[in-house]
Amino acid sequence: MTSRTRKALSVPHLNDATRGRLLYGGDYNPEQWPEDVWAEDMALMRQAGVNTVTVGVFSWARYEPRPGERDFAWLDRVLDLVHANGLGAILATPTASPPPWLGHLYRDTLPVMADGVVHGYGSRNQYCPSSPVYRERADAIVEDLAARYAHHPAVTMWHVGNEPGPWCWCRNCEFGFRSWLRERYGDGDAGLEALNQAWGTAFWSQHYGGWAEIKPPRAAPYMLNPAQVLDYSRYLSDALLACFDAEAAILRRHNPALPITTNLIPDYAAIDQWDLRGRFDFASVDSYPDPALGAEAGADHAYAADLARSLSGGQPWVLMEQSPSEVNWRQVNKHKRPGQMRLYSLQAIARGADASLFFQWRQAASGAERFHAGMLPNAGPDTRTFREVTDHGRELAEDDGLKALIGTTVTARAAIILDWPSRWALSWRGKPSERVDYQRIVKQWHASLWRQNIAVDFVRVSDDLSGYPLVLAPALHVLSTADAEHLARYAADGGCLVAGYLTGTVDQTTRLHPGGYQAAALREALGVFVEEFHPLDEGETELCQSADLGDFDALDWTELAHPRGAQVIAALKDGRAAVTRNAHGSGTAWYVAVQPCADGLDRILAEAARQSGVEPVVAGLPRGVEAVRRGDTLVLLNHNAEAVVIRGSAEVSDTELPGYGVLLVLLRASAPEHRQDSPQ
Repeated sequence: MTSRTRKALSVPHLNDATRGRLLYGGDYNPEQWPEDVWAEDMALMRQAGVNTVTVGVFSWARYEPRPGERDFAWLDRVLDLVHANGLGAILATPTASPPPWLGHLYRDTLPVMADGVVHGYGSRNQYCPSSPVYRERADAIVEDLAARYAHHPAVTMWHVGNEPGPWCWCRNCEFGFRSWLRERYGDGDAGLEALNQAWGTAFWSQHYGGWAEIKPPRAAPYMLNPAQVLDYSRYLSDALLACFDAEAAILRRHNPALPITTNLIPDYAAIDQWDLRGRFDFASVDSYPDPALGAEAGADHAYAADLARSLSGGQPWVLMEQSPSEVNWRQVNKHKRPGQMRLYSLQAIARGADASLFFQWRQAASGAERFHAGMLPNAGPDTRTFREVTDHGRELAEDDGLKALIGTTVTARAAIILDWPSRWALSWRGKPSERVDYQRIVKQWHASLWRQNIAVDFVRVSDDLSGYPLVLAPALHVLSTADAEHLARYAADGGCLVAGYLTGTVDQTTRLHPGGYQAAALREALGVFVEEFHPLDEGETELCQSADLGDFDALDWTELAHPRGAQVIAALKDGRAAVTRNAHGSGTAWYVAVQPCADGLDRILAEAARQSGVEPVVAGLPRGVEAVRRGDTLVLLNHNAEAVVIRGSAEVSDTELPGYGVLLVLLRASAPEHRQDSPQ
């Protein structure tokens, strides 16, 4: 290992890793290849403009081939080689994929499903986050890794684990769950009685007479207690956070200046990602938009970007994984057409990323992901994908317009409340309709703003909302009395709140709010009383009529909602309210009592935005053209395969934007200056 060490900085920050560059590269797994391939990798990385690699994500079995043994010599050579070639390394802790010997020797480290099935080794993520043995062994390998490499000059940041994480219902989780419940409700008889009250155990004779009776919500003859399941979801999220905390503490102890992140999947429900704020130094996400979706795939990628930026407190973030072309885990894995790889990379950068990284550098020759594309394909460097990778790497390194984006931010005046407890609670049986899918609903609302080029942040319900003139609350099902009052105050103080159906239906214990299917403070702010739910079958629609918005169809959901002071903006044919608006204090509260079709949702949210003074970044663009402002730069991205004509406006002059093309415009006080007009 090289003797040169990296100079420590006082505060960990993404700038410490970027060092004035947009990071470009991907997961590098040299242990999967003969060592004589490594030199070729370095040469091709330099050719492709790669400046950063992620190393060691799945290397635990290589580091520790047998219990207690250590083999870091190969990683010494890899990191020295990386540094000698002018690259930086994001060094991962390998704890997402324990070696087979751990599960073989210590069966209680393996995750157990709710039905009692044990998930064995031979894949990845085969660990129980509550297992003391797993925690001890994971901390030990992280300790040795940090002691050896925390000051290696190649290492620019730590990457804790990978895509947390697995859930488990084993005996270790049972003991951990009881301890967690005692902390939440109190110990002894008083705490047990508080738990019984919170869980509503008078129903179905579920009253607990002793702490030892309480188990995880495992497989049962019929539906489980929803309050118990919600608390168990919170416990498992906290167990994963405890694993992160333990590893992060070790890493910071060895070098407090080296930044720490972990890669999240926006659609994963396992961990409440808001709880990672303040734990990592910035967010990283993995985003794999499906090319088969056409232009609408851009909405999915934008969702991941906006979440990462929001988890980073509005500061730059890392796109840790994307695919240079096809993946291997969809039913049909479409390749990215020429120009799409670059389009999605620049889309992430436009929305605040200072790093565009891929899974993976060299396409694997064996293993479960051998058909997943790499920056360097199986067919070698004389390929379309590698040529695109190389062209894009040169562009990121040389284009002054793109380099000017580094460290700048995206400002949003609209926010969407994103809530993991609501997602958990709406994922179980016993809800009014199995067609209700929290994540799908939230993404539909986000996609509507994306289509309209309205910049948006995600927020937690308890966050300070005063900086956003427009706040959306789609299906915010779990809402405490205090949080309902918080939302009501936001509207009363001049904000525009748009609440979707099922918002505020239950409290933090899943108990129905009394007096109608909404918390009292929210019901008053909305000026609506919800009496009954009237969900729709698949394919069933009901017409909503509106003089202000125009007619549109309702899908999946309607209800019997009575105005109590609110104005009816749209109504179903039988007179039931579909959309209402209510003046509340100095602000406004809208209620959407149906699931509108995409066009109807666009019209509703466009009108709410207009009335709240929230404007698109650029109005009137062709469908499929995205506009984002980062710092003083306007970025236009064409998600269509065909060229489109951009008509002149205050922001941009007349231009034709090629299919999958990107246009950068420097915004000045006098007139816009085109920085780059880039075709596919």
